[in-house]
Amino acid sequence: MNPRRDAQLNALSLPWPADWPALFGAHRPLMLEIGFGSGVFLEALADAHPDHNIVGVEISNQCLLRAEHLIARRALDNVRVVHSRAETALAHLFASQSLSAIFINYPDPWFKRGHHHRRLMQSDTLALILSRMRPGARLEVATDIEAYAELTDALLSSTPALRNLLPQPAAEALPGRVVTKYALKAQREGRRSGIFADERTDTPAPPVPLAQELTMPHLVLQLPLTFEQIADGYQPFETRESGMIVGFGELYRGRASLLFEIHAAEPTIDQHTALLLAPHGRAAPPGEYTLQLSALGHPRPTPGIHLAVRVLGDWLLRLHPQARLLSGKLAAEPDADNDG
Repeated sequence: MNPRRDAQLNALSLPWPADWPALFGAHRPLMLEIGFGSGVFLEALADAHPDHNIVGVEISNQCLLRAEHLIARRALDNVRVVHSRAETALAHLFASQSLSAIFINYPDPWFKRGHHHRRLMQSDTLALILSRMRPGARLEVATDIEAYAELTDALLSSTPALRNLLPQPAAEALPGRVVTKYALKAQREGRRSGIFADERTDTPAPPVPLAQELTMPHLVLQLPLTFEQIADGYQPFETRESGMIVGFGELYRGRASLLFEIHAAEPTIDQHTALLLAPHGRAAPPGEYTLQLSALGHPRPTPGIHLAVRVLGDWLLRLHPQARLLSGKLAAEPDADNDG
């Protein structure tokens, strides 16, 4: 079997953007299915388009394992699956105008109050989708939720960069389109599916740049405090800035370090990792520490991670009047308010 299948793919461990020709071993047009579930639609795409490379993204580990087994059993060399949020894959893995088709099947409507920002079909995400589609690319969205269909219709019909391929806003079925397991369940429960089919026109749309990694952040601090004193003054807290939320969780004491659990939520990526406070080298004077990103969770140095290092560094410096920042490397600080 091709060695490229030895390990599962994850948006946090792939290059940004991903080198899809290298992963597939061939230069072919690229299709994307967002949230492939049981893999029925993904398999049908592979059979119908053997001349395309097909990527499926999914956040469910169970679905990913099932798809990997299907790909291996059928030797589908033109399919790869990636553990990723849709927004993360679109923003970080796919270059501008790199996709010839995007399929979104039965996305979560996120009806609960306070969860609307998680919906895939909203203006910011649609702008990201458009930026990744080449002219002539196809966009299909299927839903069995009437309110979500109305929302999708409003978004797509008001977008000049898309042209409806159907005589009506949506259809219950499309010729040659496989009926997924979820679609069959909706039929049994009396819900009608609405399938939208649009084509990317030549009309320019606002570009959305590919999200890039920053340099690896770190701070060197002079703290006249022991690890015990630092730990005694710590309580979990949260900070918000420029659309990012960083939660500082549990503190763990190692033999010669402190590990601060963090969850950095950004518009296109969530990372659960840790920041490490340790002596600044073997020859460093007492009380000289380095604050840096731990390797836990395959973290990437994004703006949210830089924010976490800066905020925790500021908190450490407030612990003692003689604490000093000696050096460091951080992204420029935006104008915003902190809660922490």
